[in-house]
Amino acid sequence: MPRGRYSLHDPHDHTPFGEEHFHCAPGPSGWRYVSQTTAPGGDHRGSVDLAVDELGRPIRLELHASSWQVRGAALDGVTWVRTDPTGTHATEGNVRAHAFTGTSPAFLVALTRLLRLTPASPETRVRLVAFTDPVLAPLTVDQSWALRETTPHPTDLGTLTVDAYEVTTLDTGERHTVHIAGDVVLAAPGIELEDLDTPPSVFPPAT
Repeated sequence: MPRGRYSLHDPHDHTPFGEEHFHCAPGPSGWRYVSQTTAPGGDHRGSVDLAVDELGRPIRLELHASSWQVRGAALDGVTWVRTDPTGTHATEGNVRAHAFTGTSPAFLVALTRLLRLTPASPETRVRLVAFTDPVLAPLTVDQSWALRETTPHPTDLGTLTVDAYEVTTLDTGERHTVHIAGDVVLAAPGIELEDLDTPPSVFPPAT
């Protein structure tokens, strides 16, 4: 069960957002990621609880940030309920999308489990519902993903197989690279892996 800490920052001007302390693990029915997020000063900022099934579909999502809450799952696309800080108002949403996304590295790992790309795969287009900080506002985004390279890297935790994905945001044409080893994001825009107590879990190869 990998445990560690990510630092999060604005990918454009590098303003620090804080840290995400996480643990994650595959299980008989899929993969689960749980984390607590803190502000740059150390104050509690929110939490993430994401579970996907063996095909990578989000079967349960629970997000907390700035006293807002989102609960969601894959249902007729993706469906969610967003509750305001007072707890008196809740709005439901549904989009014909493949999965959820947001600032947490969990969403990047979960999407790679859903896509199961190989270096021979063509660029794959996905529609996602992003929950944006600081109030978890939903936003539909379209991206394309391609696995460009798979490379073994020796580390203190043993040899890690690192997948380099090229991600394109289709409405802006902006491209960036995401490096993932197993169920841990090594580097991505706005994300840096700072500590890792145990090696990433190894998923079976794509078929």
